[in-house]
Amino acid sequence: MAEMNESMRNALGLATGVVFGALLQRGRLADSRTIVGQLTGDDSRVAKTMGTAVAVGALGHRWLQRRGLTTDEPKPMNPVGLVGGAALFGAGMAMSGYCPGTAAAAAGSGRREGVWAMAGMLAAATLFVATYPRLKKVLEAGTLGRVTVPGGTSARAATPPLDMVVRPRPAEVRIG
Repeated sequence: MAEMNESMRNALGLATGVVFGALLQRGRLADSRTIVGQLTGDDSRVAKTMGTAVAVGALGHRWLQRRGLTTDEPKPMNPVGLVGGAALFGAGMAMSGYCPGTAAAAAGSGRREGVWAMAGMLAAATLFVATYPRLKKVLEAGTLGRVTVPGGTSARAATPPLDMVVRPRPAEVRIG
């Protein structure tokens, strides 16, 4: 595969961003009511979309990996940073009704609350970058290093996860 120059990468990034935003709009995922509905358990479109995205991403990663274009390089596991970041992300999502992608799509379609959500995310990111040098030791406390499955298992030898979930167990028979 030929190396892409900076202009091509930027054009590809812009094109995929526009397509992603259009798909979010088409699926009504750029509406804060849909995100809030997911958080309250009234709307499962976000979960279904994320599940589909994970499956497509996994297949794409596998395809790229077979061609030698990517590898599995796990990042260090930092539980404090992970839990703290998840709590802040979830709180921001619950308050605004948007995640970064849906906020950008909403802002791009002219929704004022999407613009405010984007402004809040940018302000929070700026604050994080400014305070990171002082927070670094706390966020990296208890780091577990690169966590992987011991010894690893090839994909062909692994038990397919759906096999364990879908296959029914034998019924118990009770007499008496």
